[in-house]
Amino acid sequence: MVKQALDRGPAELKTRLSEDEGRIGAIGNREVVTVPPSMTIMGAAKTMARYGFRRIPVADPGTGRLEGILTSFDIVDFCGGGERYLLVEERHGGNLLSAVNESVSEIMNDVFAVGEDSSLKDVLAEMFARNIGGVPVVDQGGRVKAIVTERDFVWLLSEAYIPSPVEEYMTENVISANPGRTIREAAVTMVGNGFRRLPIVRDGLLIGMVTSTDVVRYLGSGRALKRLVTGDSEESFGLPVTEIMSGEVVTVERSTPLGDAVNLMTERGIGSLPVLGDEGLRGIITERDFLRALTGE
Repeated sequence: MVKQALDRGPAELKTRLSEDEGRIGAIGNREVVTVPPSMTIMGAAKTMARYGFRRIPVADPGTGRLEGILTSFDIVDFCGGGERYLLVEERHGGNLLSAVNESVSEIMNDVFAVGEDSSLKDVLAEMFARNIGGVPVVDQGGRVKAIVTERDFVWLLSEAYIPSPVEEYMTENVISANPGRTIREAAVTMVGNGFRRLPIVRDGLLIGMVTSTDVVRYLGSGRALKRLVTGDSEESFGLPVTEIMSGEVVTVERSTPLGDAVNLMTERGIGSLPVLGDEGLRGIITERDFLRALTGE
């Protein structure tokens, strides 16, 4: 926890959580987009890329009832990171053109949802306990009404005064990749370690970042399919990770006040900040790190 003498930031967050007790809709996005379970994986990836979503509820098109959820992490898995890639390899013989036409129900997750009367405090606790970054909000009939994410909670901290340095809460010993790694190798690293982002480092210097959202954009934009000649997935996922990485990375220093870092993430609409020191990349701090630091979870 932030030191007691510097407790204004955590106090502000806890106050806001208490004030909004029973009002999960106070921060959730009610302009929620859903996809039907019969939509193709490619169609769902296009939708996520178009809106910049990291997760999208899967709902029955007739009743609106929630059936599952698809996350950007699942797309990384499908693109070579883990078990979902078996759908490409085994069922379609490595043919990506064929595999992307499978229904999204093949790779979606069972979903935890909350009711419209749930409290912010309880929802945040469940997200920590289940290690998830967002939850759909449903009515009594199970129909999707909104979605709430870690970013929504971080928004509650915008402009809070939190002077403790980022280095107290960042994750150290960051796993990174060199620019010669392939997209598939990067996906394997991300899925194997449960990461949504992977710094790209050359000779000790941070040169870019690959996130699960970058992978969604690569597939959903059609760029991955344009790389195909025979249909073999390696023609798309065997390329250097630099093909999809973001080269302009927003960073902070170890001494940056936590409140300033929160505001920077909110202003830029990003979910993480690499932390730099005299010897290059020293750590990374994410939305979840902020929330854990300020709630004591």
